[in-house]
Amino acid sequence: MHLRTTRAAVLLGAALAAGVVGCSPALQGAPAPVPSVAPAPSTAPTEDGSDEPAAPVPDASMPAAPAPPAGTALAGLEALAVKGRAPKTGYEREKFGPAWADVDRNGCDTRNDILAKDLSEETFKPGTRNCVVQAGVLKDPYTAVSVSFVKGGDALVDIDHVVALGNAWETGAQQLSDQDRLRFANDPLNLLAVDGPANRQKGDADAATWLPPNTSYRCDYVARQTAVKLKYRLWVTAAERGAIERILRSCPGQPLPSATTAPPAGAPAGTPGEIPPTGGPGGRESVPPTGEVIYGNCSDVEAAGAAPITPADPGWDASFDRDGDGIGCQS
Repeated sequence: MHLRTTRAAVLLGAALAAGVVGCSPALQGAPAPVPSVAPAPSTAPTEDGSDEPAAPVPDASMPAAPAPPAGTALAGLEALAVKGRAPKTGYEREKFGPAWADVDRNGCDTRNDILAKDLSEETFKPGTRNCVVQAGVLKDPYTAVSVSFVKGGDALVDIDHVVALGNAWETGAQQLSDQDRLRFANDPLNLLAVDGPANRQKGDADAATWLPPNTSYRCDYVARQTAVKLKYRLWVTAAERGAIERILRSCPGQPLPSATTAPPAGAPAGTPGEIPPTGGPGGRESVPPTGEVIYGNCSDVEAAGAAPITPADPGWDASFDRDGDGIGCQS
């Protein structure tokens, strides 16, 4: 009995000691924390078959942003596709046709049309039926300074493609027909007489990389770019769209310029826009399209007694104007 009692006491003491050791934080480390595992994001298949995180579900309690008013440049911007920039492979100026063609068939080339429209105090070269602009003054929209223009003088005035030809090529113009690209390059909606140095600084840049130094003109500038891209079914890059939107948010009522100042994209060659068929910029006489008279060269023009010849004369061909002054076959 005594032996059993002693053994029981020993066993009881060992059990108590083991319990104390097992419960003591000083002798046994704290339990290891259970790592938290973030739930895997839901995925949604993209157009190219890859998976990307699904877009967050909009908070139904937040009111949707109101749509821009119809007819504004912001509304036009929302209608433009957003894509990456296409390669510039194959781009040449000639892809947009001969420079300054007489697309509207008014007898004057596009460069002189724009000069006559944008300059003040303009004078015309005698004998050109008020077609060849000889001098004038430009209130430059890009720099807000006045620039004097004299034909044949320093190149202080350029005709700028608001959506540059190189940018157009990279944002969809590769897919246009030759005639649509010709219209694009000669469309008054896309052309402005501007300060030459500023235009050369711009180059082929889009709104994400170049804007007019004259900040008060930026709303008009990006609105016109938006209208041109809509008219010719071009797209914008994400950076370009962001830059245009930031500007237009400062002038949300900025109207989208009219796209009816030249034939719409896809129209047959020679289709007029809403420019009146009689008259044109500078009060010039409108000359109906001609095709009855054809001269092979300046010798033919001289033999017919038609020299010198201008774009307003029957049988005119740009190859006759070797010095680019708007008059051909000069002796």
